[in-house]
Amino acid sequence: MSNIKEKLFTEFTAPTTQEWLDKIEVDLKGADFQKRLVWRSNEGFNVQPFYRREDLANLKTPDALPGEFPFVRGNKKNSNEWYVRQNIVVGGDPVAANKKALDILMKGVDSIGFKLGHDEVSAEYIEALLKDIRLDIVEVSYRACLRHALELADLLVAYFEKKGYDKEKIVGGLGFDPIERMLMKGKDSTFLLPDMPKLVEKLKDYPNLRCVMVHSDLLNNSGAYIVQELGYALAWGNEYLQQLTDAGVDADLAASKIKFYMGVSENYFMEIAKFRAARMLWAQIVKQYEPKCDCSCKMIINASTSTYNQTVFDSYVNLLRSQTEAMSAALGGVHSLVVTPFDAPYEKPTDFSERIARNQQLLIKEESHFDRIVDASAGSYYIEHLTDALAQEGWKLFLKIEDEGGFLEAVKKGIVQDDINATNVKRHGDAAKRKEFILGTNQFPNFTEKSEGKQPMVCCDCVATHAGDADVPGLKTSRLASDFETLRLTTEKAAKVPVAFMLTIGNLAMRQARAQFSCNFLACAGYKVIDNLGFKTVEEGVDAALEAKADIVVICSSDDEYAEYAIPAFKYLNGRAMFVVAGAPACMEDLKAAGIENYIHVKCNVLETLKEYNQKLGI
Repeated sequence: MSNIKEKLFTEFTAPTTQEWLDKIEVDLKGADFQKRLVWRSNEGFNVQPFYRREDLANLKTPDALPGEFPFVRGNKKNSNEWYVRQNIVVGGDPVAANKKALDILMKGVDSIGFKLGHDEVSAEYIEALLKDIRLDIVEVSYRACLRHALELADLLVAYFEKKGYDKEKIVGGLGFDPIERMLMKGKDSTFLLPDMPKLVEKLKDYPNLRCVMVHSDLLNNSGAYIVQELGYALAWGNEYLQQLTDAGVDADLAASKIKFYMGVSENYFMEIAKFRAARMLWAQIVKQYEPKCDCSCKMIINASTSTYNQTVFDSYVNLLRSQTEAMSAALGGVHSLVVTPFDAPYEKPTDFSERIARNQQLLIKEESHFDRIVDASAGSYYIEHLTDALAQEGWKLFLKIEDEGGFLEAVKKGIVQDDINATNVKRHGDAAKRKEFILGTNQFPNFTEKSEGKQPMVCCDCVATHAGDADVPGLKTSRLASDFETLRLTTEKAAKVPVAFMLTIGNLAMRQARAQFSCNFLACAGYKVIDNLGFKTVEEGVDAALEAKADIVVICSSDDEYAEYAIPAFKYLNGRAMFVVAGAPACMEDLKAAGIENYIHVKCNVLETLKEYNQKLGI
């Protein structure tokens, strides 16, 4: 058998692309192929329903090799290993932070991110924080007040030398990113930029300790589309690279000290492609500075699962979101990964939620072996196409920012902030109309769930300074689900939670479909919904609704039957509850003429409609 050279399926003739299209055209029965099957992505390009080898004929990405320039297929040749990272807020208690770090290092974590307090740090502080942590086998990153970055660097170097560590085995980072502060706080932080080359100089002997950070995860968590995060991250990194080389720092050293912190959204395949495209484009950018070694062109990425799409209600769904996001990041070949705990939107993460977040990574590493194969998605016609398309669109945005004077200038003018804020507003609008789904919030909410005291967290680090105090415009961060959560919490606090009763009558299929739609629609506001199997007469249905103390009566039937049932039901109800028609029937104008005002259907703005209903109900 080992000598048989026959290929599988040779007896089947491979259909051509045109034959596929002809078959699809028949199945569409005259419907427009472009409208029905071609997806216009938010990233500015069309996605076809299928791809073939010929679609990759002019692409260069499939010819790349792992670990080789331009690193589209990853920085490593032999494995897809990444660091499992967990962040710890140290504050003023380094002893407690050290205890927690030692504990989680025994539970699968091999990368720690310490967020230090705003007070000045000391040698004693560092000793207490790093006690018994083997820095030659564990990646450790440090983030302190930007004003103390140089002092922190001196303290760390002194500690490394005291412990006698091999400089090449120290892996991690020291966070320095003045532009992030400008975007978050609205405060001009350019006065800190002269510290950047000094910081690089202090850490030049530590090749794997990076100190200049690009936090494009901030853009992701502010609602940015994938191309926006990609293009702006490149411009952001290039801004720092340009400033360092202009200050006389060697190009290889400058590039080797930059690290990218990127977010991961729920768009599974697109996110895999984003990381591939990002490495490829960054390598091309660094190459223009003529480094001596191609290794300087590697893009080191720490990925964090998004907080933008996390929800307070039905919060366990956050586990599903972050799991697919973690998979995207791992398959995309990131250096390290943080999985955001599922309860982060409403409380300081608990030991349980942090354990689950760690295990989400360990699951795909230890059980699914995502760490074994380098760039497992390579060769996929779809992902190769996405990689190329994202690279083209991201490069356009990068060039646009460069033409306008670079990333720092764009931030000072508010160009970046206005663009991201506009996207955030658009996405909130799309969520309100259910053009963008948030499972468990604006689509298929848990009908019986109560907040049980949960309140959305307000993170002061993520709120832009008031416009009157700002030096530059800031990002206006708000999770996608926040508007619906405010609505539902308002309803829950009302003296009486409204009861919505489904008056189902007539055509069985239509009444069931519309009752299900209406229950999902109204439950988004936290209303108690009562579905029914059907009534013989509208009078019977209205009487049952009033007996159930309904505040809203929703008639659910077919378009044709509304002409028969809706007006009699409305008149019999006689204002004793709000009357709603499920659908947008052809006889709507006649129904409106009879005084029926309320309709819910797929074209409704769900959020605004429910706000209006709350107002009518006195909430």
